[in-house]
This record gives sequence, C-alpha cells and structure tokens, in this order.
Amino acid sequence: MVIRIAYIFRPNYERTFFFLEAGFTPANPNFSKVADQYKEQFEIVLNNAVILGNGVISPDVVNSGEIVTDYTLRSEQMTENFTGIDINKSITRLERELQGSMNPMISPSLVAQVKKLNTQTIPLLEGLIDFKTQVLNNVLSCKMFTVNYPLLIEHILREAKMYLSHICSLENGESIDDNIKDIELFWDQIMLEHALFIRGLLDPTEIDLINTSNDFAQDYADLLQSARNATDMTIEGITDVTLAQTMKYRDFKAAGTEGIAECKIRSIILPLLGDHVLREANHFIRLLQQFSKE
Repeated sequence: MVIRIAYIFRPNYERTFFFLEAGFTPANPNFSKVADQYKEQFEIVLNNAVILGNGVISPDVVNSGEIVTDYTLRSEQMTENFTGIDINKSITRLERELQGSMNPMISPSLVAQVKKLNTQTIPLLEGLIDFKTQVLNNVLSCKMFTVNYPLLIEHILREAKMYLSHICSLENGESIDDNIKDIELFWDQIMLEHALFIRGLLDPTEIDLINTSNDFAQDYADLLQSARNATDMTIEGITDVTLAQTMKYRDFKAAGTEGIAECKIRSIILPLLGDHVLREANHFIRLLQQFSKE
C-alpha cells in the first residue's frame, strides 16, 4: 500500500522539499516557491496516509522510529524558527498517536482510497523528479548556487526515483523490499552519504565527530563493496554485519540529533536534518531485521 510507502519515505519526500527550499538564495525566489508548493502538496499526501494508516500499518513500522522519533517535533519547531519556513507539525502529532495492527481490517473502501492516493501521488513524484533534476543540472553547470551539496541533491533525487518505482510496483501488484541485496546496495549508499554530509557540515573544531563520521563513511563503503560481491549464499552473513553496524550508526545519529537540539555541537546542521537521517537509519534497521529473522 502507498500508506506504508508514504511512512517509510516521509523523511525523504515531504521534508526534502524543505531542505531544498532552505538551501536556495534570494537570487532564485521562483525555485524556493516551487519547493514550497511541493512541500505543501506532499504534506497533504502524508496527512491522508496517516489518517488511512491508523490501525492498519504494521506495529513494527509504528515502533521502528522511522515515522517519528522523540526528537522530531522539537527538531521541526527549532528548524522552523531558524529558517522562517512553515512546517506542518500537526501531522507529526498525528503520527505520534498512530496505532499498528497485526491483523487489520482492509475494507474495499480503504483499498479504493489507497489507490486514489497512489494515483494522485505518482504525477507529483514525476514533477518532483523533473524539478530536482533541473536544480542539479543548474548547479553542476554553474547557473545556480545553493547551500546544498550537489551530492545531496543527487541523493534526494535517487530517493525520489525509488519512491516512484515502489509506488508503480505496488500499483502493478508487484512486491517491494523483498530482495535483501538490492536493499543493502541502496541503503548502504544512503548511509555512506549521510556520513559524508555530517562530516562536511560539522564545524572544523569538532574533530572527534568528524573522525567518527569519516570512519562510518569508510565502514559503509566496505559494506557496499561486500554487498556488491555477495551471492545468495553469502549475503546473510553480510546482512548480520550490516545490521550491527547500522545499530551503532543509529546511536551515533541519535546522540548527534540530541546534541544539535541542545546546542552542544558546533555545526551548520539544521535540527530537522539530524532527525531526518536518524529516521532513515531506523528504517534501514527494520528492513535488515526482517531478513535477519528469516
């Protein structure tokens, strides 16, 4: 269901518009406006998904920390204060009250509403992909400056394309997240890039945190190479190692998110970005745990 997908990718698609918008300069007000419009449209999608998903989604998803963490609401409020960009925090409050079910009642009406949500979301994603591609091309051709790394724009563009692929697969009756090698190849790269972003956004005086971030980047580069070389017979052992590493990484991100919120870490990292990467680590952990139990 798109309900599940909207939750999984909440940090990627609803909030990446925010990070894009915050990164534009006064020289590109039209791009800021478009990013804000996408943010508002996907807030509607997310709000509908939360309403439809309450009592329907898996308890594992609810409890994973990929939807909302203890830091999310505070991070949103602080980031809104810092940037002056509105964030719909009522959605986060709804998410905090979500209930899961192992045996949900899936009515024909719910199926129809989810299909409608899918149908509405696909063209939004296609437009978003075009927009992010335009921004990336402008940056790489020196026609535009943003405070976002080109790699970060590539990062969120890659996530948008996967989101679209997942929704299209669901609409075609195909399964998703059922190939652990593909999952690890994608998310190892995402985790690696998170470490690079964190390293580059920390103040130069935060030497210990910079070194730790660099170590995590190398760890995930190694895991990525191991996943590429894995066979069906060897991938299980790599999954166990990846799970253990990602749980350590999750703890590092959680401590960083808390430190940023409490103004104990010198950086130019927005509080919501810290929470964003934490939720993605939680999502990856849940996927890995599904396969490690098998």
